[in-house]
Amino acid sequence: MREVAKDTGKSKASLNALLDNAKKQQAILDAISRPAEGKPWRDYRPIFLTEQRIAAGAAFYEEHRALLDGIGRKYGVPPEYIVAIVGVETFYGKNTGKWKVIDALTTLAFYYPKRAPFFREQLKTLLELPSNHLGGPVDTLTGSYAGAQGWGQFMPSSIRDWGVDYDHDGRIDMKGSMGDIFASIANYFVEHGWERGGPVAARAQPDTRVRAPDVPKDWRPVAPVESFVADGFAPVQHLNPGRDAQLVRLDGPSGDEYWFTFQNFYVITTYNRSPMYAMAVNQLAQAIRERAGGPAPR
Repeated sequence: MREVAKDTGKSKASLNALLDNAKKQQAILDAISRPAEGKPWRDYRPIFLTEQRIAAGAAFYEEHRALLDGIGRKYGVPPEYIVAIVGVETFYGKNTGKWKVIDALTTLAFYYPKRAPFFREQLKTLLELPSNHLGGPVDTLTGSYAGAQGWGQFMPSSIRDWGVDYDHDGRIDMKGSMGDIFASIANYFVEHGWERGGPVAARAQPDTRVRAPDVPKDWRPVAPVESFVADGFAPVQHLNPGRDAQLVRLDGPSGDEYWFTFQNFYVITTYNRSPMYAMAVNQLAQAIRERAGGPAPR
């Protein structure tokens, strides 16, 4: 465990004391073994596309409309997608996580072999972050069972690489500054390839001869829409036939759902790799925009 404290540029004694006081939490190991993404889409969607979450999202957008619209214009990310991320991740800041971040990352770094290298790197990054990138002393920080913090649930490396001090107060505050929270999410999207004005997803209607597509290793667009049309998947709305897309199959309440997904859908999956997560964010954003009377998609 003490190896993690090396090469951080900080006092090894103080960092080792932090690590020595960190506690293994069996409940964290239990939680990470049963994520919501293990459910089929027909059960996953109702968790996030509730009337309560849509109404709260529309109210949240109205409350912060000027700030969100300004950040949306600056980064080219529609504000309803920023709101939807906050809505899916933490119900608009109401549930940012109860676990001590140092406990969560230590538990997963040393007692979860499946992803230990990733969590060891996150633990090391947490210890390296300057104090003005954190919401308080390391041993007081709380977050998700995976060690994510703040309203947008940023891992330590995401705070380091994409966190934004939007209000120019000399801190990146992922819990207390709405500007920092919103701009950091938008900046994350842009740095991962968000296409200003680009589509996210559109329904595809298969004909009777098609077979389910193979599950790709990731959700990057791989071929133009017209190639999927040639394979028997027709768009239910007008799409540019030459735009690159991916084809996603989801297990819906009435059977298989097929979707054309695009670069911006792929960007959302870099936030959480599940295509169900990305679709939930997309559909919640659309519902919030419709309810709040937001600007047209751009």
